[in-house]
Amino acid sequence: MTDQHHPPTAADATPTAADATPTAADAAPDAAPDSAPALFTWEFATDPYPAYAWLREHAPVHRTRLPSGVEAWLVTRYADAKQALADQRLSKNPAHHDEPAHAKGKTGIPGERKAELMTHLLNIDPPDHTRLRRLVSKAFTPRRVAEFAPRVQELTDQLIDRFAERGSADLIHEFAFPLPIYAICDLLGVPREDQDDFRDWAGMMIRHGGGPRGGVARSVKKMRGYLAELIHKKREALPAEPAPGEDLISGLIRASDHGEHLTENEAAAMAFILLFAGFETTVNLIGNGTYALLTHPEQRARLQRSLAGGDKDLLETGVEELLRYDGPVELATWRFATEPLTVGGQDIAQGDPVLVVLAAADRDPERFADPDVLDLSRRDNQHLGYGHGIHYCLGAPLARLEGQTALATLLTRLPDLRLAGDQAELRWRGGLIMRGLRTLPVEFTPAAGRAVARAQS
Repeated sequence: MTDQHHPPTAADATPTAADATPTAADAAPDAAPDSAPALFTWEFATDPYPAYAWLREHAPVHRTRLPSGVEAWLVTRYADAKQALADQRLSKNPAHHDEPAHAKGKTGIPGERKAELMTHLLNIDPPDHTRLRRLVSKAFTPRRVAEFAPRVQELTDQLIDRFAERGSADLIHEFAFPLPIYAICDLLGVPREDQDDFRDWAGMMIRHGGGPRGGVARSVKKMRGYLAELIHKKREALPAEPAPGEDLISGLIRASDHGEHLTENEAAAMAFILLFAGFETTVNLIGNGTYALLTHPEQRARLQRSLAGGDKDLLETGVEELLRYDGPVELATWRFATEPLTVGGQDIAQGDPVLVVLAAADRDPERFADPDVLDLSRRDNQHLGYGHGIHYCLGAPLARLEGQTALATLLTRLPDLRLAGDQAELRWRGGLIMRGLRTLPVEFTPAAGRAVARAQS
């Protein structure tokens, strides 16, 4: 997530479902039409990395028209990306966008403005950002995440149990999607009997352009209403002292800074973005990571040998490498120039939107040796998958926990896991910010899942 990116979960990135069904984008004005890559087509979505390599070399800060119709700058080199992510002249507040008001709705989460959910860490700058992040950090601590590890393992095993004896599964819909939803609901303190509603709302959000018109905004509105009621109930029943394992919403209500607490609107917005920005990043981390391992059998075998020997070191470096190689967040969330500035030698006007292309920066050969090679033991790996600067992902520890647990358990319990069907038939979801598969059909020996499960019990 990231504060910027997600909360629980990964890069300066929160999903923007309204960003569209991919269509061809304009080429850079100074680029030859026959050489500039076509952006945001379905072919591009399948493998954007050759196009990003072209942009890094020929148009590293590239103005283009997005599928939504908004024009924005794409920043593709690592050094420029790192600078832009930390540059406070690039505001997170959509009020700085120099487009007509109707266009502003195309640069964020559909329905968040009407639902009064704008006051979260992805949409604000210091000093408000500093105050809110400090308050939320008091509730969302590394210790709280560490204490949650057994529940993440329990959820992981329960989900695998549902298909282990069948010998086949769609790892997106049956595993990568429900795991972070149920995990963040538990962490927030959403009662178990209400969690399937959250799963339905989240499912609408993750479908992007594939659902009914206005479906995302309606889901946002329903989630906002539910969170407001839940926060009010928890505030009314809040004990004087926190109990062991207190849920995150109660922690948000309790958090104070020099006597100043989160308002109910702020608490609702923070709970919303923790769930919304956190779950899809983790869905894609698990989905993209599993796909990369299944298509790189030597690396997958290395990791399985390491896990079998009880060594977690390769798992930890491996998840970081999967985040760099084909991470869940393709572009960092929106930024807007508050004054004229220069990035990578390119002048950017006040009010212009800027999108840092994390996927391009993390394959920059100027920063990473052999950037198109998946190496799970890569050590020099300061990737930007969780962002950089004050908007570095608040939920990175939870995302790492869920990603490591999910991948290790899959590879241990289903050791002969393999892709089912034709790899060329896999499809990636539309949308601008996030990168993830629609489905990931797999096969495995049914007895393997049962035998390992019995051995672990």
